[in-house]
Amino acid sequence: MTSPGFAPEWLALREPADAAARSAELADRAREIVLNRNPVLVRDLGCGTGSMGRWLSARLAGAQHWVLHDRDPRLLAVAGATVTGPGVTARTVAGDLGALRAADLAGASLVTASALLDVLTREQVNGLAAACVGAGVPALLTLTVTGRVEFDPAEPLDARLRDAFNDHQRRDGLLGPGAAAAAEEAFTALGARVETRPSPWRLGPDQAALTAEWLRGWVGAAVEQDPALAADAPDYLRRRLAGGLRTVVHHTDLLAVP
Repeated sequence: MTSPGFAPEWLALREPADAAARSAELADRAREIVLNRNPVLVRDLGCGTGSMGRWLSARLAGAQHWVLHDRDPRLLAVAGATVTGPGVTARTVAGDLGALRAADLAGASLVTASALLDVLTREQVNGLAAACVGAGVPALLTLTVTGRVEFDPAEPLDARLRDAFNDHQRRDGLLGPGAAAAAEEAFTALGARVETRPSPWRLGPDQAALTAEWLRGWVGAAVEQDPALAADAPDYLRRRLAGGLRTVVHHTDLLAVP
């Protein structure tokens, strides 16, 4: 189980939108589950620079120890230094999580991940579900893209770009916008109780830098998937980035409890 590399600058840019989007309701459910476990041991998979740890550690009760997993040592260095707070400690683990098994999660109170499921294959999602359920560990898996994007104002080219981007996300066997449904299916098949909640990014003029960076990447991936879009892409971006655009990028949060 692994995720593609991401630039620290991109992760820092998106962190406020991620924090605003994640389901506080599911985070509260997770807190209730681990409330009587002291200390709480959280394993954060594909942690990046640690934004999930910074967001969730403030919401969990009592002493906590976070084990931060990622394959990128640059990101782990940031995460290990910043997932801190009263009663919060952390250590980092570098490497691929492809061989994760139930035994690896022994003693964990909670497994977390953010923006991870959609860059996994079905086999990897099934393996993650089996490891969590086999270890009896609940999993809070947030910000999985659904493939839905809304623009205000809308344009005719939006749908073609969206479809091409979603196809790009499914390349190489990755689940892309089907990941949340696949995870729910995998955990449910193993007897876990699953709750999901929407966790959309709502981007407007106050998030102009994030909107621009996201939109360029979104259009770029769509054009890579469907080169016929290349002729219209520059004018589309020029119009969209001229100002006033409001965008909703839909995600799903999931809590699975064995």
